[in-house]
Amino acid sequence: MSARIIDGKSIAADLRARVAATVRVLDEQSVRPGLAVVLVGADPASEIYVRSKSRAVMEAGMRAFDHKLPADASEADVLALVRKLNQDADVSGILVQLPLPAQIDPHKVIEAIDPAKDVDGFHPLNAGRLARGLPGLVPCTPLGCVILAKTARPSLAGLNALVIGRSGIVGKPVAQLLLAEDATVTIAHSRTADLPALTRQADLLVAAIGRPNYVKADWIKPGAIVIDVGINRIAGADGKSRVVGDVDAGAAAVAGAITPVPGGVGPMTIACLLANTVRAACAQRGLSAPAL
Repeated sequence: MSARIIDGKSIAADLRARVAATVRVLDEQSVRPGLAVVLVGADPASEIYVRSKSRAVMEAGMRAFDHKLPADASEADVLALVRKLNQDADVSGILVQLPLPAQIDPHKVIEAIDPAKDVDGFHPLNAGRLARGLPGLVPCTPLGCVILAKTARPSLAGLNALVIGRSGIVGKPVAQLLLAEDATVTIAHSRTADLPALTRQADLLVAAIGRPNYVKADWIKPGAIVIDVGINRIAGADGKSRVVGDVDAGAAAVAGAITPVPGGVGPMTIACLLANTVRAACAQRGLSAPAL
């Protein structure tokens, strides 16, 4: 029996439609959310991603403010732009596209963003609020992971959840979100002893280790929910590159529900970014948080 495929494209489209509906209501109150994206350099993957974000922002009825700096821009240049955007009332959210060139400290840049406009959820204040269980802007990919998992099982309470990966971008925040859902959470990583045995105990697996096909099918507990965050480009047998996740495709024959790669977590990241921008706009104007 094959796993149910968790259709991230469809679920993301539904969230984006709800965001657009909320934006229309806000527009009637003379509130129009705006997202500023800062891109430093000309990394092809980043450029494609920024274009897709900006297109999604405009499709939702929000304003997109794109700022592109040269690859040799100084750290001072980037910090000055962030401070300017912090003061711009038309900008509800600020996103600085990572990675940044080597001469720029990403931690300094993230810490310079107004936490109220930190729609990526990376600022230490927002990270701390998440850890304390307080309301705040939450990282988009982890938020999308939890939404996807809850489409397979609306209540995650009591599940044994395993997160493979300990980054501050996905692993740690998704663990905090799962704790808030009353799951019992373990964080594992590349140096975890006997990772296959640990994985076989997981009712819910979030794989975010960044290694293609790393998690094998026989590691998966039958019927488990598998959220594959990995986006890895590898060469196929025909010499053409293709995108695969962190979980081997054979896991679909064992799991109860699984996200595909591509078409799973990826679309949810942008949809959650739009939702965060609307939440930020409402909070900055003292309006109630939208029910998204």
